[in-house]
Amino acid sequence: MVTALVCLAFVVATATILPETRFTHWTVRGLDFPRLQIASFALVVLISQVIVFGFSDALEWIAFLLTLGALAWQLKWVLPYTPLWRSEVKRTAVADDDNQINIITANVLTPNKESAKLISLVREYQPDILVTLESDSWWEAQLDELEDEMPHTLKCPLDNLYGMHVYSRLPLHDGTIEHMVKDDIPSIHCCVELRSGEQVRMHFMHPEPPSPTESDVSSPRDAELAVLAKSVADSDEPLIVTGDLNDVAWSPTTRLFRHISGLLDPRIGRGAFNTFHADFPFLRWPLDHVFHSHHFTLNTLERLPHIGSDHFALYTSLNFTPVKGRKQDAESADVEDRERAREALSEEDVSKKDVPEPGE
Repeated sequence: MVTALVCLAFVVATATILPETRFTHWTVRGLDFPRLQIASFALVVLISQVIVFGFSDALEWIAFLLTLGALAWQLKWVLPYTPLWRSEVKRTAVADDDNQINIITANVLTPNKESAKLISLVREYQPDILVTLESDSWWEAQLDELEDEMPHTLKCPLDNLYGMHVYSRLPLHDGTIEHMVKDDIPSIHCCVELRSGEQVRMHFMHPEPPSPTESDVSSPRDAELAVLAKSVADSDEPLIVTGDLNDVAWSPTTRLFRHISGLLDPRIGRGAFNTFHADFPFLRWPLDHVFHSHHFTLNTLERLPHIGSDHFALYTSLNFTPVKGRKQDAESADVEDRERAREALSEEDVSKKDVPEPGE
């Protein structure tokens, strides 16, 4: 038993150390995802060590300290996505319908045919914007019945799991569909006009994940997020980024995106809002995201009921409150962040000019 617990300590430590390297292979980057699960496992191992170890030799102490250190390090990453942390985004004091924008972000899963569930949620929640990921021509045919209510659209149906659709009650301006890193991976960019007339720059994203069935390395995803971050960092206009980023909120890549872009994450201090995997409660993490500029405060953030997909949809309601929003501070980039962003862009040979800037 002692030998097993010593071995498990080294396993936990290895699973904790590897994601801190810059290796981009999916076997390493995949360890960014289950930090909460690794922390839970480390806690079980730690308790077992306290019960079993006699702490009579150095190896037991080394194993115990490795497990304790791994647990502490994993918690450092996940605790900001709990109510134990200070909220990064302020709650809206008084909602203003004219300056409100409500968004449903939904990865529908291409083979999923339960479109009625999503359409029912749209009619229940009445979002201003619906963005769907993995939506193909079949999904487009089902969702087009929403056009009477949401007449402004941008559509990119694909059967490669990267199709994307935007349906909006609010006018869309300067809408474009771009392929910033790979020719078969689209993103949608536009300006949304609020009822007050204020225009909000929006970017809808679904980069390719590092996985054995997609990309062996995380470089394409990392580059797509880094180049978008550098583009929006230069903007002082109201701005929202949403989509399935195929990355968890607590990974180095998403942290780099937040630091470079200067955008805020409404989950910090509130919860992880795990959207994937919808069918396996013990294997869930936050893959679907909303980030926004300081111009907004939060009305509502909610994970929606099951729609038949492997993702839950995410509902976000924001209010354009730029005066109150100035008191919200995003984390800023340091020298290492900027160097990592440059490396990511160089790896895939992309630059800020590849990112549309609607409204500019």
